[in-house]
Amino acid sequence: MKRRTFLSSLAAGAVAAASFSIGSGPATAQQTITLNGASQFNDDHAFTKAMVRFEELVKKYYGKPINFTLHKNSALGLEKQYFEYMAQGKAVDYAIVSPAHMSTFSKAAPFIDAPFIFRDLDHWNKVLDADLLKPIADEINQKAEVMLIGYAGGGTRNIFANKPVKNMAELKGLKVRVQGAPIWSRTFQAAGMAPTVIAYNEVYNAIQNGVIQAGENEAAGVEQMKFYEVGPNLNMTEHAITIRPLCFATKTFNKLPKDLQAAILKAGKEAGAYGRQVESSEDTAKLDAMEKAGKLKRIPFADRAAMKKAVDPVIAAYAKEIGADGILAKINAIK
Repeated sequence: MKRRTFLSSLAAGAVAAASFSIGSGPATAQQTITLNGASQFNDDHAFTKAMVRFEELVKKYYGKPINFTLHKNSALGLEKQYFEYMAQGKAVDYAIVSPAHMSTFSKAAPFIDAPFIFRDLDHWNKVLDADLLKPIADEINQKAEVMLIGYAGGGTRNIFANKPVKNMAELKGLKVRVQGAPIWSRTFQAAGMAPTVIAYNEVYNAIQNGVIQAGENEAAGVEQMKFYEVGPNLNMTEHAITIRPLCFATKTFNKLPKDLQAAILKAGKEAGAYGRQVESSEDTAKLDAMEKAGKLKRIPFADRAAMKKAVDPVIAAYAKEIGADGILAKINAIK
């Protein structure tokens, strides 16, 4: 089964058409403002649900007429493009983006949800509630001019593959697709795998054609992209818990009225928390449904502790390299 590819000309046309409606000058209360969002996914995905909630909350807190246009199903490309558009202040005003796609602007960005940073969901929630990632968010805003106004995510990532992988020995040499940020390749190499960077929308074909054997994702992504069709073995490495920042273009934000800015910041934080609740609660239910339907099989992974032990020195070295060792120490200190 050949996966769908992007209709690049249509996407380009959509990008050209999508724009922040108030132009280049400061917004006034008399103007109707339209903000453009982007999602790779359909209405059922947790990210889309979080952005819809963001829109609802902004309208509630702003209390004045405002329009939102959310471009779904990758109409404006992929998250990497969304972030670039926001940095340029064009086409996309808000989106949920994987931190890995921010690495061009900030080396520290992918550290937000690097493998084996969080012990479990409880630890993950405590780190976010303590706002320990603020220094990284500040750097991203400074260098990319994109604000992180909330934190969605909450999916536990596992390795889907065309073969079962039960331990470190079977993991050795596994050709697996990873996200583009260097920390993902380094950690997967340290665990004995053979990582390669491939565009998200090409993963299905790459496994189908034997270029790679596996990828890694949370339940929502496995379901949405039908990765179970080519990688029906979900090897339960539980190597990462996602943080997916809800981003807003700083160039757009600076043009908006102060009361709308306040509404966006308040709504962003709450919509992010809502997105975390949705995705973390849906995770197991989605896997249960896919396994019950015979679409995938969960393979217990016996060596998670050994995998973490192999990866920890790489994480520590990377944190020091990007100046995030202090943040890592605070994350590790949270009980």
